[in-house]
Formats: sequence, structure tokens, C-alpha cells
Amino acid sequence: MIDFKQKMQEVERLEQKSQNYLPEEGPIIKNKKRRRITTYVIAVLVIALVFSGKILISSQNATSWLPGINFFNKIRQLVPAADKQLYGEENDRINILLLGIGGGNHDGANLTDTIMLASLKPSTKQVSLVSIPRDLTAAVSGWRKINSVNAYAEQQLAGSGGPAISKAISELFQEPVNYYVRIDFAGFERVIDEIGGVEINVENSFDDYTYPAEGQEDNPNYYARFEHLHFTAGPTKMNGSLALKYARSRHSLGQEGSDFARARRQQLLLEAVKEKLLSRQTLLNPVVLTKLISEFNQDVSTNLSTWEIIRLWDLSKDIKQDQIINKVLSDAPDGYLVAGTGQDGAYILTPRSGNNSEIRSMVQNIFNSSSTNPLTKTIEPITDNARVFIANGTWVAGLAGKTSKTLESYQFKIVGTGNAVERNYERSVIYDLSAGQKNESLLALKKLTGATQAFNSPIWLEPYKEGDNKSDFLLILGTSANKE
Repeated sequence: MIDFKQKMQEVERLEQKSQNYLPEEGPIIKNKKRRRITTYVIAVLVIALVFSGKILISSQNATSWLPGINFFNKIRQLVPAADKQLYGEENDRINILLLGIGGGNHDGANLTDTIMLASLKPSTKQVSLVSIPRDLTAAVSGWRKINSVNAYAEQQLAGSGGPAISKAISELFQEPVNYYVRIDFAGFERVIDEIGGVEINVENSFDDYTYPAEGQEDNPNYYARFEHLHFTAGPTKMNGSLALKYARSRHSLGQEGSDFARARRQQLLLEAVKEKLLSRQTLLNPVVLTKLISEFNQDVSTNLSTWEIIRLWDLSKDIKQDQIINKVLSDAPDGYLVAGTGQDGAYILTPRSGNNSEIRSMVQNIFNSSSTNPLTKTIEPITDNARVFIANGTWVAGLAGKTSKTLESYQFKIVGTGNAVERNYERSVIYDLSAGQKNESLLALKKLTGATQAFNSPIWLEPYKEGDNKSDFLLILGTSANKE
């Protein structure tokens, strides 16, 4: 049974020793024992924050009753958070780096398999989540893959990985990243098992024939290094091992092979874990709680102090799903990155624009873009009889037809609809085939659809320049066009 009095005394002791920030330099490395938050409420908040990417503690499932627990209120009284602010709060933006590592005895245990920048805008109760691919190279990482920063730092000094990669991401985006939370994936797997598994509604059936088989990385039989994953659409009960494979699969066939689809699967898993983790049967079960606290102590590290976590709870507990902005840096046709090969022959990703200016602009202004559906914006009907072909660059059925009806109401002539050559567009793209002759329509299309203009001229554009499909504009719809 958990000794609540002892836990509360430990919280107070930790808080008295937690004031070791240097305002001019940001957070410094904390002693390993001080990172281990040992009350069950704090542990729940940390794990919710780590795995949410959407601040999962905001659901009514938790906020409707968890603050009413007497123990939670006692902890709040112990922590002097009311008169203090988090780093970034004065600028209305709090940045937290969420990191996932293999940990344990895995090869490259300290390589960050998952890197996400979570940002909270307190004034509007908005949250953004930018997923950063592990294969991204940048000057701040010495032109190595960004996932190696944590590992190199840990080799030099244990416990320095979190601050090191936080600094690297700060320089990459030119955004101050003062906080980090790092989780061991093996621990996450055990947490799922401890809560009795989760049920996930698999959206699409898919197969991944090249999922790395654990412990078989150097098997002389090349094909034995992989296992075949198969998921069937519909509700599926998953234990920790299967759930982690579902979330981490990156080489599946068809639509589920994209980074965007992988991010979506992770969101489904996180939602399922949150529901189970913050349920009454979990939080009011002392046996399960004891095991969970042990897992959190072993597998979670952060430079967030106790009062800062409580402060985050206060700022984020009322955030709703439609206040979440999700972005994935990828090499999709409309993405910010391009794939290439490093000097050692390894697969790498680099900025499409040749530098980080485009990515930085997106990250820094992520809360400035309109959250409303672009197709609801009001403009005057177009009078230059522009011809538009609409191609669906997503796997959302009927998106092109829905968009065509909206554009027709503004007197655009839709000459045809169809599917794009590739179906992994995140943002909508416009190709101007009128050679600048119908600028009024171009501006209206951008405003109505939120699309960006593409200036390259791939060979596959030729069919849209002549014949029955001859168009003034080719509009390729991305997943952003489906956000209501």
C-alpha cells in the first residue's frame, strides 16, 4: 500500500531542493534522483504529457474528478505555483520537447526514435505538436542525424542528453525550448501491460513486412531481421508489445506507410492509453499504482520540477481536441524536407528550401494561421472563367468532389476531378498553368483552400495543359483541406 504521508513529505523535500534554475542560461542538469517524481498524481501528469502530444490530461475524464481527490489538493498546497510562471509564459508560448528512446539493452539505446516539439499558448488555450523525423540532419547536430544528439551527449556525461537536444532544437527552430520529457519505449510498453492493455479502433488494415525484429539486427540471415506485422481495421485489443509496433511501424504498404499516418496511429494509441491510465480503476487501484510509479521512476526523466508540472496542469486542463494543431516534418511532395544520402551512404532528410528558414517560419508562426476551415472564407465570385482540375492527394474519399462543389459556387469551372499520382499530401498545392494570366483566380484559390503555390514543372503536368483536361490551375488537395 502506498504511504501517502511519506510521499507528501518527499514532494516537499524535492520542492525545497528544486530551485536550481539559472534564468540567464535556462534549466541546468538535475540530479537523477530529483528527476524521479514519486507521487502517483505527478507521475500520471508526466506520463500523460509525454505521450499526449495533445496534452491528454485535458479530457473531461480526468478533469471532472481528479482535482477533487484530496491528495491532489494537498500536493497543490505544498507547491508554490500560483505566484510563479513557467519559462515562456511571459511570451505566451511554452515549449516542451517530448523524446522517446529505445532504452534498455537495445542497440542505440539513447538514440531518440521520436522527437516532438509541443507548444502551449496559454492565452488561447491552444497546443501545437511538431513531429521531427529522426533522419533530419542539421548544422546544430554537426550534420549528423538529429536523433544522435541525445546519445552523443549521454556518452560524454550521463543525464546531459535532454538538455543537449533541447538546445539543438532551440537553435534549429530559433525558439527557446526550456523543458524536456524523455521516455523509455520499453517502459511505455510495460505501462500498457500494467494497465491491462488497450483497445484501439484500427482505422485501416495494413501490412508491414520489414518491421525490425528485436534482437535480430545482426542475424546473418537478412530476412530473419524482420517480422511481418498485420493489422485489420476495427477494434483491436493490444498488449504493450503489439501497441508499440502499431505506433512505430514506418514501412507498411499503401497509405499507412507515410509519416502522417504513423503520427495519426500514435495519436490513437495515446488516446487509448490516456483513457485507461486516467480511469478510476487505474488511479484508485493501489497495486497498479505502485507498479506504475516504479515504471515512471525507472523510465521517465524530465527537468520539469514539481511546481512546474502542477502549473502545466492548471494551464492545459481545459484544452479541447479542436484546439490542437498537428504538424509532421516529412519528405512528402508538399513537405518541408527532401530525402537524400549522406557521405556514409545513410538515408538522410534535409530542408527542401536549402536552409531552415521555411521550417522556422512555420514553427514560429504556427499559432498565427487560421484554425477555421479555409473553404468557409467569404470572397466575391470569380469572373475570369478560370478552369480548375482537382486532384485528391489524400486517402479521404470524396474530398475532391466536396471541394469542387464549393469552388463551383464561386463560379470556378471544374473541368475534372481525380486522384493525385501520390496520396500523401499534407498541405494543398496549386500549380498555375495559366502562366500568370489569371492572378485574381489564383489569389482566390489560395484564400479558399489554404493551398500553397508550387513553382516546379514536373512532366506529369503536361496532360493538364491540353486536351479535355486543359486547365488554368491544377489543385492537389492535402489532408489540411479535410480539417473542419
